[in-house]
Amino acid sequence: MNKEEIINLKNEAENHLINELLPFWTSRMIDTVNGGFLTHFDENGNDTGEDEKSLIAQTRCLFTIASAHRAGYGNGTYAAMAKHGADFLINKMWDEKHGGFFWMMNRKGEVKIDQKIIYGHSFAIYSLSEYTLATGDQRGVEYAEKVFDLLQKYCADTRYGGYWEMFHRDWTMCGPGSQGGDRKTLDVHMHLMEAFTTLYECTGKEVHRRKLAENIDLLLNKIIHPQYKTGIPQFYKDWTVAPQIKFDIIWGWDRFSPDGEKGNATDNTCYGHNAEFAHLLIHAYRIMKIDPNSEKDLFRTIFDHTVDNGIDWEFGGVYVEGPHSGGVYDKEKEFWQQAEALIGLLDGVLMFNDEKYWKAYVNVHRFVIDKVVNKGVGEWYPLLSRTGVPIWTHMSHSWKINYHTVRAMIQSVVRLEKLSASLK
Repeated sequence: MNKEEIINLKNEAENHLINELLPFWTSRMIDTVNGGFLTHFDENGNDTGEDEKSLIAQTRCLFTIASAHRAGYGNGTYAAMAKHGADFLINKMWDEKHGGFFWMMNRKGEVKIDQKIIYGHSFAIYSLSEYTLATGDQRGVEYAEKVFDLLQKYCADTRYGGYWEMFHRDWTMCGPGSQGGDRKTLDVHMHLMEAFTTLYECTGKEVHRRKLAENIDLLLNKIIHPQYKTGIPQFYKDWTVAPQIKFDIIWGWDRFSPDGEKGNATDNTCYGHNAEFAHLLIHAYRIMKIDPNSEKDLFRTIFDHTVDNGIDWEFGGVYVEGPHSGGVYDKEKEFWQQAEALIGLLDGVLMFNDEKYWKAYVNVHRFVIDKVVNKGVGEWYPLLSRTGVPIWTHMSHSWKINYHTVRAMIQSVVRLEKLSASLK
């Protein structure tokens, strides 16, 4: 690890961000006819014409463009794009009768699925808080707080802790099994952590800090593996481990067996999630003014497990998942796991100054730039073989969007600049 190498990688990441990734989105995602964002693009970046606007994709696009503006990109033009997205979210997707945001609209802003899915609401809090922090528009935090309050009213499990996740329009809970009403997940509670972190950063209110602290405590003591500190995907209400099943309304779990149950259903952990959890927790601690070094043993365990088991030292990149005790079940490469590993590994380098973490970061960085980026188009392929051959080739749909890729580049640049400044 030397300063010249760090600067070269920082320049490469920033060039990709400024000249490829951000232009891909800002040149095509604004729906000037119906409002909001267009989110379905094929391998060449062409609009597929898919007639849907999901809560998850609209909020992630809002977060992406607001965070890019907040980070200093776009020369001020991204603020108007963010307002465009916030207008659609608030004016079209908000349920005036029962509160909360509808799960799925068509392009015109008419309701297609009226359920209240907490995964999407976590991103509503996250993106709307970021929008206010970036632009000063108080509507963002107003609606973020409304969603936060609805979660405490309808979704909080006051007996076992945490939040229920799947609801009908009127906030009555969905049924068990594939409807998801009897499950709690790592995914939702991890994203609630990032949402509550940004909400607390925006408001400074004690109640937001307290609920963030409660959620972190739950993640550390119920949701991650007690020995390996790896994420466990699904639970029953009392936090006993549940087989990872496919829900009727799902988020990105497209590769299940026909019976809807994940292989190795109770012993699998996702390497990208683990790296993501670590860097989100480090950020949460900083916003709460808690020194992340107070949990060095925890972070060392997570980063070591990720590097020792999740990095493909032969072909590059991060594997999908494996057992908690170590090893690999799935050697394919998903775009979002590469993105989250980049940020997490750089946090590992900054915290521990460990050459092993730096080599792992360089490995994933090279795999992303050389294999995952769709050259000449600018976005990332969603799924690749172990050797880096694209398996899925679309650039975007409701579950494959700009949030991971743009955030990874913005945050990598920030960390690489810190790393460079620390060396003579």
